[in-house]
Amino acid sequence: MTERDWYAWHDHYDQPGTMLARRLAAVQDQVRTALDQARPGPLRAISVCAGQGRDLIGALAGHPRQHDVRARLVEIDPRNAGVARQAAQAAGLPGVEVVTADAALTGAYAGMTPADLVLVCGVFGNITDADIERTVGYCTQLCARGGTVVWTRGRWAPDLLPQICDWFASRGFDELWVSDPAERWGAAAHRFAGLPEPLREGARMFTFRGHRPATGPVRHLSLSTERAVVPAPGHGSSRPWLCAVAAA
Repeated sequence: MTERDWYAWHDHYDQPGTMLARRLAAVQDQVRTALDQARPGPLRAISVCAGQGRDLIGALAGHPRQHDVRARLVEIDPRNAGVARQAAQAAGLPGVEVVTADAALTGAYAGMTPADLVLVCGVFGNITDADIERTVGYCTQLCARGGTVVWTRGRWAPDLLPQICDWFASRGFDELWVSDPAERWGAAAHRFAGLPEPLREGARMFTFRGHRPATGPVRHLSLSTERAVVPAPGHGSSRPWLCAVAAA
């Protein structure tokens, strides 16, 4: 799969009417709605693979709750992380921290969980199905009870959005909103009704693999190794069960 320049990729957000521009507007609307409905007092937010931070920073700027929010944006590309830091500063958001690190590692979120708002945007369209389910499981550690997870995923055939929604539901998340299936992009918001688990530091939630614009990411890998998947409630032992996936 061709290596993508994820810094240049953000240029599509600046072109009105593009799929990414429409998706960004929808995600920001869901972030604002989550802030409107959040509990009073200080709030915590985290963004996984935050890129240039447009999803969160664009929604926080000017919002009545902007100064209630302490946020951590995790992005591995130093160019994108630099843009996000500048954007947060320009928007007057001193509570927004941008960390240049591997967003797939749970340790990047230490001290920020459970969060009232979790963004997993631009992730599920670049990882395998097994890693999506695994990451949904880890959202029970990232998200606070009553908190909101907002995520995205392209609608390549066969459309995986209904299955992802089912994975969230099986782990105690209530569906709040799902984007129109007529759009080529997909996004959704879920509220966590369960009790958050302690963050298991030192774990890898997913391996970022990229995607082909026409067909999406690699869906499945050869069964050559085992990776632990965070179990859904009611599956017996609290120890992770194992899902076979290929080595990275």
